Amino acid sequence: MNALSFSAALITFISVVGPPKVLLSFAHLAQLHPTRQLRTIALISCGAAILIGLVTSFTAPWLLDLFHISTSALLLAGGIIFFLYAVGLVLGIQAGTDGLHGETPSVTSAVRELLVPFVVSPLAMTALLIEATARSTWTWRSTVAGAYLAVIVLDLVCILLLERVLRATHHATVELLGRLLGLLLAAVSIDLVVDGLEELGVEGFVRGH
Repeated sequence: MNALSFSAALITFISVVGPPKVLLSFAHLAQLHPTRQLRTIALISCGAAILIGLVTSFTAPWLLDLFHISTSALLLAGGIIFFLYAVGLVLGIQAGTDGLHGETPSVTSAVRELLVPFVVSPLAMTALLIEATARSTWTWRSTVAGAYLAVIVLDLVCILLLERVLRATHHATVELLGRLLGLLLAAVSIDLVVDGLEELGVEGFVRGH
């Protein structure tokens, strides 16, 4: 994830927390909640994501120093955690929901389901930390925060505009897309682990060899 410009950071965040991933989670919620609750869930989730993203972007260097975390360790941890979420998607396990089977989950649990692992996912936080620490200037960290904010706003707009379409989407279609996304995200998580091993200089994991 080389940080070169606002557009580079924007593309990075679209790939890890863009509309395709957020809409998949929201499609499941759209079948369980009325329109007013859905909009509340979307606004709270995106607002929390923006707050967390801004704090993470501006405090990234101090967070890594405080916990003595290296970039390679960050890549490895993010890759492993994201792989676990991906496996859950492939197996059809709903992470972050605590409503009883057959009951409509509360707004709180729905917000958590939308926030994790899609809006504030391990991969998104890893991307934020890596991008924000790529340059040690406030200007660059502001650029990274702006790119993340722009993607979250795009997610919110897509959610509000496509709400009716998502509500009409058949459960089997949502489940199929979820498992496909899980497979793709598993591959991304493996790539993160390989990047971490490469960063550590582990023999056999240097790209191009």
